[in-house]
Amino acid sequence: MRETAEKTELFAQVKQQAIKLAAVFKERAAHTDTTGEFPYENFQALKESNFLSLTVPPEYDGKGLNLSEYLQIQEILAQGDAATALSFGWQLGVILENTENRKWDEHSFQDLSYKIVHDKILLNLAQTENATGSPSRGAAPTTIASSEGTKWRINGRKSFASIAAALDYSIVTATIHPSGNKGFFLIDHSLEGVAVEETWDSIAMRGTRSDDIILDDVLVDQEALLVEENKGTVTPRGWYLQIAAVYLGIAAAARDYTIQFASELRPASLPGPIKEVPEVRRKIGEIELALFNAREVLYATARKWIDYPEKRSAMSPDLAAAKHIVTNNANHVVDLCMRIVGARSLSANNPLQRHFRDVRAGLHNPPTDDAIVYTLADHALK
Repeated sequence: MRETAEKTELFAQVKQQAIKLAAVFKERAAHTDTTGEFPYENFQALKESNFLSLTVPPEYDGKGLNLSEYLQIQEILAQGDAATALSFGWQLGVILENTENRKWDEHSFQDLSYKIVHDKILLNLAQTENATGSPSRGAAPTTIASSEGTKWRINGRKSFASIAAALDYSIVTATIHPSGNKGFFLIDHSLEGVAVEETWDSIAMRGTRSDDIILDDVLVDQEALLVEENKGTVTPRGWYLQIAAVYLGIAAAARDYTIQFASELRPASLPGPIKEVPEVRRKIGEIELALFNAREVLYATARKWIDYPEKRSAMSPDLAAAKHIVTNNANHVVDLCMRIVGARSLSANNPLQRHFRDVRAGLHNPPTDDAIVYTLADHALK
């Protein structure tokens, strides 16, 4: 009981820290979006707040947040700056996954955990390739890892690698030669042959700086292989729900701005603020319903993942459905907000136009809507 109370108190403190960080991030969000610069200051603040350790297990000096707690933090941070939250979430998520299943070599995991907690390193999971598209589509990586004595030689290019310029390490997927299995390799970005090419020109989530990582004859030790999966292996990853949590955060930020706007705008043609107009009230009600629906689905799915670990291997349809419902509801909320605010929402100085561009990106983060629908159909027809 005492342990539970201490954990509850720890999470309450983390949430309060997240709220303070989000407020600071919010002040910088417009500048990051306008310039397309990487938000180094935000990540320095995350380091100073020991947020890199949130999902590291307690035995390795981390805070050990579970999936639901992690998603709540992501939703809060995204209300300040969505690009920072989404980028940061990849690191937290990949560590959470191994905290749950312990598939990596334990010594390697311990070493990496200590680097995260004490050296404040940044890492990301680099999987996507222009030649194969999203890994959720099932294509094998064209990045190749070949065994050479006590080393692995890795060649390839990864696209859409968030925070590429700031990374200390990447966990790179590669097809292992000659077995054809998929390996997850820990790559130190200080190694010869690792380079970043600036390719990120998206109008959404500009601050993620999701550039390309080039691996040109990179030599790593054998223990750099963290885990190997057989060809065709499909592993449900609960932490991918961070995508949905971030876009829910964007919708919540749009909602808060719109409520304030509707409460303060008093046209000369009305006796009071526009929040008293029936049509505005109806749209606000729709916004609240959409947010309620999205939150209930997201956190119920996370709760199922936590409470029934034996069911995780069969939860792909649940995870896919939750992502679809949350991201589409988030887009609907932002659209309603812009309808309430009107033409002012398209002003370059208005946060809603940024929320509109950012929330659209959720439809393209994997799994995409078409893949989700077919996954659900396949599940039903089986």
